Amino acid sequence: QVQLVESGGGLVQAGGSLRLSCAASVSIGSINAMAWYRQAPGKQRELVARIESGGSTNYADFVKGRFTISRDNAAKNTVYLQMNSLKPEDTAVYYCNTEVRVLSLSYTYWGQGTQVTVSS
Repeated sequence: QVQLVESGGGLVQAGGSLRLSCAASVSIGSINAMAWYRQAPGKQRELVARIESGGSTNYADFVKGRFTISRDNAAKNTVYLQMNSLKPEDTAVYYCNTEVRVLSLSYTYWGQGTQVTVSS
């Protein structure tokens, strides 16, 4: 019913930038919100940034001022994460996440993940 396709990860030096993209295809229901999470080796998955269907956003403290989540105005099922001033501690697998509402129920879906590696 829902497929998330991520792209844009890679290797970058500290201080550099990357932009991640996530395109969601939804056959049933509507998207409540889309978000990016990340998981570093040996650590739990954590929220990076989230954007609601109305456009409001929230960020983890550790990325405020450096990362920006946005949505394609034409294709509202596509979300981006612009990552600037990257640090080695940003190295992780980044996962796209979406909440889809079907009638009164909400369902969560995950992308396959994309590796981001920041070298010092």
